[in-house]
Amino acid sequence: MKRTFCFLFSILSFFLIALYFFPASAQAPSTPKILFTSARDGNREVYIMNPDGSEQMRLTQNPTNDMSAVWSPTGEQILFISDRSGKRDLYLMDTDGSNVRPVFKKELKGSTYRDYPTWSPDGKQIAYMHINWDKDIYAIYIATLVEQEEAELIFEGFYPVWSPDGTEIVCSLSGGRIGFINVRTEAQKLVLPRKLRGGQTRVSVSAEGDKLAFSWNKNRLPPDFEPGKALPKGWADKQTIYMVNRDGTDLRQLVDEAGPKATSPKLSPNGKEVLYTQKINGHLQIFKLDINSSVQTQLTHIEGPLQANAGGDWFDPAYALPVSPQPHLLTTTWGEVKK
Repeated sequence: MKRTFCFLFSILSFFLIALYFFPASAQAPSTPKILFTSARDGNREVYIMNPDGSEQMRLTQNPTNDMSAVWSPTGEQILFISDRSGKRDLYLMDTDGSNVRPVFKKELKGSTYRDYPTWSPDGKQIAYMHINWDKDIYAIYIATLVEQEEAELIFEGFYPVWSPDGTEIVCSLSGGRIGFINVRTEAQKLVLPRKLRGGQTRVSVSAEGDKLAFSWNKNRLPPDFEPGKALPKGWADKQTIYMVNRDGTDLRQLVDEAGPKATSPKLSPNGKEVLYTQKINGHLQIFKLDINSSVQTQLTHIEGPLQANAGGDWFDPAYALPVSPQPHLLTTTWGEVKK
């Protein structure tokens, strides 16, 4: 009798945890949508809009900053960053902005925080930046959601994105390079032989995993430039959006470098368009570019302080994971990953 009770209690507890992360009421959008960050109401909040920029609606309602939202592979959940606990950390919510809850049960200590999350293609894990300001460490961590535990993957990594096949994390590495990191062996493959200029860059991977979009400043600094000094006037504004094959071939400039710098590229699920952020009249706005025709569309126009409008993450039900992750599948551990 006692063993039966313990077994039933374990099963009930497991399903309660699973429902915490994947509530039965959560529903994916039936049409394509874009998540983005906007400070139009005085502080950074998560918003949603149609791919043409219409029907912009605020999802988070908190006096602190909420930002960097990304869709789950099924479109039923949204992972985002918030300062609401006093430290920048990861949170989950339903697609209508309800049922907000922290990802981790363990609170951060000291000068550390979690930032820039990305989902694994099967929805079982997430990767993100774990930043320690005191020690100046920018590490990439991974976590299995149900277990609410994290494991360190590599040091000195920035802005992780999971590869479509789930075997690698693409990120910006120290020294101004882009690389693929194998999540089990930690082996690195550099995409470009040259170092990128213009600071660490966010990378976006196509759904097939064969192309990358990233921001870059191809212009060299003057030979007499000394690190730590002010950049030459106008140099930073030449950072713009590029695309390249996974093997480093066919490097293409997508956005003209005239005007303020363009950053934060995000390829659409069908690979035909890319979102990016650029400052217009002193305020950040989100643009969409048709890669084949080079037609640009400004999606946001409302001004605001700080990040008036920035970033963006696509969801298209035609390219979504067809079913919700099942509780019995959410038990993967990372025993081979460095602890």
